[in-house]
Amino acid sequence: MTLTLVVVLLLALLAVGLPVAFALGIAGSIGLVFFGGTDLLTGILATAPASAVGSYEFMTIPMFLLMAEFMVASRISDSLFMAIAAWVGRLPGGLGVATALTGAAFGAISGSSTAAAATLSKSSIPSMIAQGYEPRFAKGIVAISGTLAMLIPPSVALIFYGLLSGTSVAKLLVAGIIPGALVTLVIVFTIWLLLWREPSRAGESRAYSWKEKIDSIKVAGPFCALFLLVTGLIYLGIATPVESSALGALGALVFTVTSGRMTRKVFLSAVSRACATSAMIGLIVICAQMFGYFITMTEATQRLVDFVGSSGVSPYTVLAFLVVLYLMLGCFLDQLSILILTIPIVLPLVVKLGFDPVWFGILVILLAEVGMVTPPVGLNVFVVAKSTNTPVGEVFAGVWPHVVAHVLLIIVLILFPQIILWLPSGMNQ
Repeated sequence: MTLTLVVVLLLALLAVGLPVAFALGIAGSIGLVFFGGTDLLTGILATAPASAVGSYEFMTIPMFLLMAEFMVASRISDSLFMAIAAWVGRLPGGLGVATALTGAAFGAISGSSTAAAATLSKSSIPSMIAQGYEPRFAKGIVAISGTLAMLIPPSVALIFYGLLSGTSVAKLLVAGIIPGALVTLVIVFTIWLLLWREPSRAGESRAYSWKEKIDSIKVAGPFCALFLLVTGLIYLGIATPVESSALGALGALVFTVTSGRMTRKVFLSAVSRACATSAMIGLIVICAQMFGYFITMTEATQRLVDFVGSSGVSPYTVLAFLVVLYLMLGCFLDQLSILILTIPIVLPLVVKLGFDPVWFGILVILLAEVGMVTPPVGLNVFVVAKSTNTPVGEVFAGVWPHVVAHVLLIIVLILFPQIILWLPSGMNQ
């Protein structure tokens, strides 16, 4: 009964717009008081903050955020789109393909889907519209391409999943590489399929000279170097995720300085934004742990595991239910809220059923990607609509074919889990 009341209270607090951290903290605190009184609550409050954010792996979050802030400050993303377009511009839907590839590249140094969507809205949509692209088609490409930042390392969502679940952050980051590449290819093939059915969606492709192509390498080089520095060192076992994140932040700082765009104001602004976002995530982690203590005391997770184990239900039937659940949650909540509310309860069940926690983490992030572009609260769609001053419905209409393609890819990854697990299985750790 107590569990039901606390969960209802949590949902009510979220429904009235209270930030997820405070909603979790209030609901968890009330639940702990019900179980052990104020002494239990004060005891947990004295230890939870340090244990929640004092982990070594938590340092990856501020370092990766700082790396992203420095790269955004360098404004290299403004020219990256045209640099990629120089190589793929002659392909059918060349600028759309360049948008997808730019989303993947930006994700490799950002980790923020909304930041990627906002940046792509300013750089690629005007170019596509000028070349004769159907506005709905172009905005749908940008909205879906922005979600790649959630999966391609360094992904804050993957790191957050690792902290919540106790799963290796290094393996999660490496595991995101192949699915991230596949999602990028799925976006590209969806663009080509739509153009095959209706060529008038895009204008004529433009050819670029070899001089323009060679010049573009100068722009793409820092992105490739930073990605190899961060992810390559983790995969080879040379550096931990924390060490790689620090090297990535240093590399981004050096590049921004050499680009001539670093000033005292830019530096302080980048550090300030990284600190503010890190503090917000830290508060969420602390409050999530408090709520997790309450869930542990109710033994709800263990009872759920025992119930499913004794029911004889097929593991894939349970997995299918979880997939539908995550798709539904994605329509209303952001990815961090989904992870906080579900992972402490769902993951023990998933492991008990014999599924790999690294594989499940990638699957959950993919499902959250879909939620970023589905109504009524598709955050990336709203970002694109606001950036371009267009109706939200127009962007939703353009993104639906990509949603269907994503769901099909998720089914493939469920049927063939080694697609996700192949790279992490070969890591030097």
